Amino acid sequence: MEISGGETINLSERVLEAAKLNAKGYCCSQIMAIMMLESMGQENPGLVRAVGGLCKGIADSGETCGVLLGGVCLVSFIMGKGSDDETPNMDLPFAIYELTAWFRGQTQGPYGGMKCCDILAVSPDKKACLKLIVETYEKVLSILETRGLICPGGSVNG
Repeated sequence: MEISGGETINLSERVLEAAKLNAKGYCCSQIMAIMMLESMGQENPGLVRAVGGLCKGIADSGETCGVLLGGVCLVSFIMGKGSDDETPNMDLPFAIYELTAWFRGQTQGPYGGMKCCDILAVSPDKKACLKLIVETYEKVLSILETRGLICPGGSVNG
């Protein structure tokens, strides 16, 4: 995977990056947002704070996994309407559906569902979380790259 500046990063490096961010106190959805922003050469503490509410299945409730929700936010961050002079990409609902269906396929068998509590019941040490963070982040990039919205690694086109 290429990041801005032409530097390449492999999956194990991305897992290490996610683990370092987790050690600094960031949760799953925040880690994904930071990784996306960094790959774009941006900072947005407001976005990072906002997606923090999705952690541990929405504010520690154990509901829908924050990794999936964070991924949906990243897709919308690139494809959605953010100001009066913007229009959302008409493919946004399909991109979100694609991510959700993919995530369901990744979690249904091994963890019994897409809820944070389902995943943590099987992986209380949260090793599955790091794996899901990185794999879902990669899927988000793939969805956006396929639509020509970002270059490999996350820099925004246009």
